[in-house]
Amino acid sequence: MAHHKSALKRIRQTATRRLRNRYHKKTTRNAIKALRHTHDKVAAANMLPSVVSMIDKLAKKNLVHKNKASNLKSKLTKFVTRLQHAHHHHHH
Repeated sequence: MAHHKSALKRIRQTATRRLRNRYHKKTTRNAIKALRHTHDKVAAANMLPSVVSMIDKLAKKNLVHKNKASNLKSKLTKFVTRLQHAHHHHHH
């Protein structure tokens, strides 16, 4: 196997990218989990945009499939809206 300088660089780049991607994915998964465990409507609503943009970034890098990203986003959005409704019931 001839390893040219360019090939070695490519290998290093791929490794770096894989680690970074794994980190991004893990961070995003943790953010999603945190959001799901948030039962305070205001806190959840504040977290949603950043979690959504994290999911978008993963989808753009093809770390998650576009459809999966859309599914996740709509599920999380519904989750937050349901929180709002759940809180209204306590007042009645």
